[in-house]
Amino acid sequence: MIIKDLGLVDYQASCDAMQTFTAQRDELTQDELWLVEHSPIFTQGLNGKDEHVLDARMIPVVKTDRGGQVTYHGPGQLIAYTLFDLKRMNIGIREMVSRMENSVITMLDELGIKAHSRADAPGVYVDGRKIASLGLRVKRGACYHGLSINIAMDLSPFSYINPCGYQGMEVIDLKSLGHEIDMPQAKQKFLSAFNTQMFKVIE
Repeated sequence: MIIKDLGLVDYQASCDAMQTFTAQRDELTQDELWLVEHSPIFTQGLNGKDEHVLDARMIPVVKTDRGGQVTYHGPGQLIAYTLFDLKRMNIGIREMVSRMENSVITMLDELGIKAHSRADAPGVYVDGRKIASLGLRVKRGACYHGLSINIAMDLSPFSYINPCGYQGMEVIDLKSLGHEIDMPQAKQKFLSAFNTQMFKVIE
């Protein structure tokens, strides 16, 4: 796995790059994990409904080809784009989602935070409040897009939408939970948990 720490990057440029990477990869292409942040933006998944954007407040709304409804990205949120060959790994998208969720749960557990996933709403939750969102697209047996983890960010834009299509869903970040870790620390902790989960799949 190649890990690329790309910092603050444009959302649409990231999507275009993921689509190009996936279209050009073959059975020998190494999987890649891209760690990024984005400037404030709302993104609508393939089945996204406009009514879930309550009031964009000058924040751009972009339609994208991942699964899921609408979510918000902004500085202070760790985004991990997973460009993996699921066919080569011999796993399906449900297993990939589970491993991604478990990576976040493991990361939070090491911080003393008890988190869980939900069968009816992909993502990771702490006391019913969403701290991580997921959305993937699979083409030719390979996935792209990924997950976002709220580290220390302005959460107010989440109130301008129905997060992931759920009215009234509360959203939380690590800072609000009393954990003052910076982005480099968050990346390190996530990578450790993610590697553990992916090795379980590969074995």
